[in-house]
Amino acid sequence: MALYRDEGVVLKTVKLGEADRIVTLLTKRHGKVRAVAKGVRRTKSRFGARLEPFMRDDLLIAQGRSLDVVSQAASLSAYAGGISMDYEAYTAASIMAEIVDRIVSAEQEPAPDQYRLLIGALAALSKGRHKPGLISASYTLRALSLAGWTPRLDSCVVCGRRDDLNYFSIPAGGSMCSKDRTPEARPVELDRREELEALVEGDWPILDRGALDATTRQIVEDWGEYYLERRIRSLHLLDS
Repeated sequence: MALYRDEGVVLKTVKLGEADRIVTLLTKRHGKVRAVAKGVRRTKSRFGARLEPFMRDDLLIAQGRSLDVVSQAASLSAYAGGISMDYEAYTAASIMAEIVDRIVSAEQEPAPDQYRLLIGALAALSKGRHKPGLISASYTLRALSLAGWTPRLDSCVVCGRRDDLNYFSIPAGGSMCSKDRTPEARPVELDRREELEALVEGDWPILDRGALDATTRQIVEDWGEYYLERRIRSLHLLDS
């Protein structure tokens, strides 16, 4: 079998047989990869904890017919250590893994921007640089923005005016003025639009001032689920 080397982050794992796992990875150069880690569930596995979720590894992978096979894994960044000890951080990381797994739907297609965004967010989580809920909310909007779904916040999506932006429509793609708002558009105050802008831009001096308003959190959740066309299970764990 042909071999290739890449670095990647473990997004999720699924048991296979008595001792193996199928590992879903987001890699730097090969995009999403699903590979078998043979013997990883054995006590004396050569992989240890390096193929657990949120670990960033240097990987040697053998190409297979249906699934690739992880031959070697060396830890580059043990994000899981700092994340797994904190429930909110773990849930936030789960949200990010679930979102990028959905966004990068095709395997073996490079997604370098998504990869850089993910490892930056995981590093921030593991080091406690910001509140987990802020990191996951900003990641959600920024990952979707990279995929082509950026909310329009500085002008009305219908007429383009830049004042009287008192409503927000997820199906329409962003802010709406009072004149052109559609029936499903929800009222949004200026402070909420500024929070959304800060999340999209990753403006931490603004975001670190306090917790997100409930309206902003709901818009982020609804935006993600609408454009991913599925319920984000990990988001609801964070809300509970």
